[in-house]
Amino acid sequence: MPTRRLEKVVSLKEIKVACQECSLNEICLPVGIEQQDLDQLDSIIDRKRPLSRGDHLFRVGDSFQSLYAIRSGSLKTYATSEDGQEQVMGFHLPGELVGLDAIADGNHPLAAKALETTSICEIPFDDLESLSTRLPGLQRQLLRVMSQEIREDEQNMVILGQKSAEERLAAFLIGLSDRFRRRGFSATQFNLSMSRSDIGNYLGLALETVSRLFTRFQNEGLLRVDRKHIELLDVERLCVFSGAHCKKHAAENNHPRS
Repeated sequence: MPTRRLEKVVSLKEIKVACQECSLNEICLPVGIEQQDLDQLDSIIDRKRPLSRGDHLFRVGDSFQSLYAIRSGSLKTYATSEDGQEQVMGFHLPGELVGLDAIADGNHPLAAKALETTSICEIPFDDLESLSTRLPGLQRQLLRVMSQEIREDEQNMVILGQKSAEERLAAFLIGLSDRFRRRGFSATQFNLSMSRSDIGNYLGLALETVSRLFTRFQNEGLLRVDRKHIELLDVERLCVFSGAHCKKHAAENNHPRS
């Protein structure tokens, strides 16, 4: 039998991100910033104590003071209805910023909760705004990050508004695959820190539907599931199933970095 290629499988708890040595810089602020400017950015960042699973980074209505960059671990953001029910709005991975949606009104419209032990860099917004006026590269990157978030929100609206249950889950997995790939990790093997209940909540599906679809996808040879670990076995078919831009995904995801 041929030897299976060992791939770099991401373990979110083990990722350590620092501005000076950032390997997850596709989305995080330091990308494209000169070393001397990076030192200035470092000077305003507060590397907070890690959050434990279930801890809140902020809650709905909290005053907006800072943006937060995830160094390791993962978060979910959610809203709460009048009857106390959660509506999951997104999942956030290392290298991503959280809190951008609070800039407009000065208060956080969503809550952010750690899905596992999570390390955070706090970036005071007043200091960041002042610094960005002096560093054009930082200003451009901040705008780029905000544009990326708007685009992802638009894509999520399409997924939830127009796709079937099968297409929603496939699109969700392809989206995670792409986000891990952009950070240099395997696009075909990764661990899910979020529960299936949270995935269903986010996609507008019942827990039983999510579990049934994972079983169906596995039986059809699209993926392999081992508890939290997911291996995508046929990215091209899964991509076609999701209705995503399949040529791009298939070409990139079938050739992950070692």
